[in-house]
Amino acid sequence: MKFNVVLTLLLVSIVGIAIQGCHGKVVQFIFGDSLSDVGNNKYLSRSLAQASLPYYGIDFGNGLPNGRFTNGRTVADIIGDNTGLPRPPAFLDPSVTEDVILENGVNYASGGGGILNETGGYFIQRLSLWKQIELFQGTTEMIKNKIGKRAAKKFFNDAPFVVALGSNDFINNYLMPAYTDSWTYNDQTFIEYLMETLQKQLLVLHNLGARKLMVFGLGPMGCIPLQRVLSTSGQCQERANKLALSFNKASSKLLVEMDSKLPGASFKFGDAYDIIDDVIRNPYKYGFTNSDSPCCSFGNIRPALTCIPASTLCQDRSKYVFWDEYHPSDSANELVANELIKKFGYLGVDAPAPAPAPKSAIAPSPHNE
Repeated sequence: MKFNVVLTLLLVSIVGIAIQGCHGKVVQFIFGDSLSDVGNNKYLSRSLAQASLPYYGIDFGNGLPNGRFTNGRTVADIIGDNTGLPRPPAFLDPSVTEDVILENGVNYASGGGGILNETGGYFIQRLSLWKQIELFQGTTEMIKNKIGKRAAKKFFNDAPFVVALGSNDFINNYLMPAYTDSWTYNDQTFIEYLMETLQKQLLVLHNLGARKLMVFGLGPMGCIPLQRVLSTSGQCQERANKLALSFNKASSKLLVEMDSKLPGASFKFGDAYDIIDDVIRNPYKYGFTNSDSPCCSFGNIRPALTCIPASTLCQDRSKYVFWDEYHPSDSANELVANELIKKFGYLGVDAPAPAPAPKSAIAPSPHNE
């Protein structure tokens, strides 16, 4: 009898150790803003940064709004799909549990969020990167309680982490006179402020188990439709573009330094500025016909900051680089994702074959759409 009891206890212990040490599925954790949000802001009832109206999501799943600030997929969606990773659900989705996180990872991205807590204040509610990291810290405790410390450590060490924020810190903070940062700093000192903050945030993530981490750079944010329509010439705002390039240069340097110093770290910088800039300046080369205005717009009333049911859609969504005043279309996101996949050797994905095009052609807005 004693032998049977001892044997049973021994088997239970072995099975318990095996369960704690054998959760081998690789999932990803995403931190970001509206370019990566997959629905967190839907659950922020007072947030003014929303993608909850038609026609958002028209080319995704059932065609209904799903929290993504585009007509289809995000860049992170596409990279994950092409590398065999599951799509992480929005952290604030009530259906997310420890089991869901273990199977799919989780996405903390929030429309309007920035590296700085003060960024995007006029959206009322949004999750800054600090807040997203705080939520992730809670996630690590949940997973430790679920599968044990040893298995949880391996689970997070093996997971890819994506950090993709920064544009709001300029467009919805520093470049707006309503924010104190706009007169507290100059261009150089503001970049330094962002890097000091980002370094602290990445250190916290490393301490919480992030080892495989990529920070996405900024594209030519001075060329988004909102910035163009607010300029006197209708052209790209070059100051904003120069700030994006400065941010990318400083971020890349920061990641190299942190990668060399932090134990076990594989920190990389994902820069797609050049390809996005080329798509905007030479859209026909990549199969687009418009790169200066949104597919979803409110006629001549611009900027209409959100795509709404009363808006008018372009005739062919696949031919537009931008979906609304802020965000790229599904087709543009696919091109950027494939470029990053190719650049970092995730898969042998080739960029779309370029067609002949006039040099430096800027696609006009068709008058018949």
